[in-house]
Amino acid sequence: MTYQALSASLETCHWGFFDATLAPVVTIASGSEITIDTISGGPQNLPGEGFHIPPELLDLHAAGVPAMPGHILTGPVAVEGALPGDVLQVDILDVSLRQDWGFNYLGPLKGTLPDDFPNHHHTIIPLDAKRGVATLPWGLELDLAPFFGVMGVAPPPTWGRISTIEPRVHGGNIDNKELVAGTTLYLPVFAEGALFSCGDGHGAQGDGEVCVTAIETALQGKFRLTVLKNKELTYPQAETKTHYITMGMAADLERCVERALRDMIDLVSERAGISREEAYMLCSLAGDLRITQTVNREKGVHMMMAKNLIDAR
Repeated sequence: MTYQALSASLETCHWGFFDATLAPVVTIASGSEITIDTISGGPQNLPGEGFHIPPELLDLHAAGVPAMPGHILTGPVAVEGALPGDVLQVDILDVSLRQDWGFNYLGPLKGTLPDDFPNHHHTIIPLDAKRGVATLPWGLELDLAPFFGVMGVAPPPTWGRISTIEPRVHGGNIDNKELVAGTTLYLPVFAEGALFSCGDGHGAQGDGEVCVTAIETALQGKFRLTVLKNKELTYPQAETKTHYITMGMAADLERCVERALRDMIDLVSERAGISREEAYMLCSLAGDLRITQTVNREKGVHMMMAKNLIDAR
């Protein structure tokens, strides 16, 4: 096994887009571990004095903010041997803070209630990595549970350059708070090398991310990236130590539910060795549908099923 580190910089970050033609900034062998540094936010999101600002974030701002909004991503990382039709297994080994602050933003025409809040509201939130808490303006200490809002591979080449905002079949802005250290994400591959990028660090987030942002911050992630040649997967899935997760992303929440449920029925039927009718029944009795996010134009739903209910005993 080999190990590499990828810093965030002008040369390694791309802002606001995924693109299958974007050249990789590093290439690693399948099964290798890599540490990736990320940064987050535009010039309008910076804190006042007294906080640590990663210098590469200021460098990126100085180089020019893109006309279209989106996330700052580090990558892409090419994985040797990955070809369209394969699956990229992303083991999230560790996630840690890179700065002592995060920001939250809400405003008009954004979020789950776009017409209810006519004024911009921007908050800098101090983060205490040692204690693992964020301090909100009214004094509440909120436990941190850091994860990457965006983890994705290159989209299908025929799509061209696409925004980072909408999550789609390639992953991207999934915003699933379950994907903390110790979990695994599976992504279908559409381009040679898979071309994995990540960013949009979150210190904490609720299911829904309803006001449009979480605690947005800079994170460092340690990943193991492995190409799977014999796994059939047409849509992102994930697993924690205790649960399998299927996902649905679409503009309509009903379509999200249907996608996540259909994939879970297939997963349960296969792993438990039961009929699809029996799997559908078990999803009704023991599966949990959760709203991932309602703010990325393409909304998200994920379904969770406890592993001990379906895996062979």
